[in-house]
Amino acid sequence: MNAAVVSGQSAEASGSPTLPLKGGDVYVRQDGPADAPALVLIHGLASSTRSWDALVPLLTKSHRVIRIDLLGHGRSAKPAGDGYGMPEQGRRVGEAMDRLGVKHAVVVGHSTGGAVATALAEQRPDLVTALAIIDTAPRLDAAVSSGFLGGLLDDPVIGQLLWRLRTDSLIRNAASTAFSRRGYQIPQAVVDDARGMTYHAFIATSQDGDDYVNQRALPDRLSPLGKPLLVIFGKEDQRWRSSSAAEYRAVPGAKVEVLPGIGHSPIMEDPPRTAALLLAFAASHTTQAH
Repeated sequence: MNAAVVSGQSAEASGSPTLPLKGGDVYVRQDGPADAPALVLIHGLASSTRSWDALVPLLTKSHRVIRIDLLGHGRSAKPAGDGYGMPEQGRRVGEAMDRLGVKHAVVVGHSTGGAVATALAEQRPDLVTALAIIDTAPRLDAAVSSGFLGGLLDDPVIGQLLWRLRTDSLIRNAASTAFSRRGYQIPQAVVDDARGMTYHAFIATSQDGDDYVNQRALPDRLSPLGKPLLVIFGKEDQRWRSSSAAEYRAVPGAKVEVLPGIGHSPIMEDPPRTAALLLAFAASHTTQAH
């Protein structure tokens, strides 16, 4: 691969940014120097690689940044069957890293992406140098509220009807709890990513994510792995109690940062502050790609 990876460059020499993996094709985007240390970014539920757009330019001067659309999201496949569990999603991220020749990376996950990153570290500790998770609930009882609409979507009959009738306005209303910064305008990409999902992919990912955390709390999963851990949480998170971030202190050596004035999505609400934390953490725990 050339010394520089151009934004949107192909994932493989074939020229396609889509990797054919078991269970469905997965879209990958790369930015930054190909010979720089790797940062792998994993988005949250109903989002895509685009959720990192404002953050990526702040990371690429010193890192090869790899973004992956999880199965069912963005430009990845959206099969009607299984494969949306956190271990399966984590396995695909690991396979994508293998195909890209990435032997070590600092892995960053936002919200549900933090659970996927944890599953990846459980399965492939050889690939994960360190973990950073952003507004990922340590356990389900950290929930503030799924809101009236969230509860209705879980109903298989009413949920599918609402999904078919969803408007941009309805999606923006549902997404509003993901942002708390005063004056922040929800990007159209957030609406488009949610609209692009199938109801099955959304519900399967949501339920499987809950099952994964419910089976074993994330701090309990992370503690025995021995991986450096950075936890970033928006203090004004309207989806998960920001005070729950303290539970990650049970992980040996974990560093927890709670950002005032920010909600569930620091990666979009305050990219400079989030990037500064990630870069400082990565600088301490980075292995060269080659």
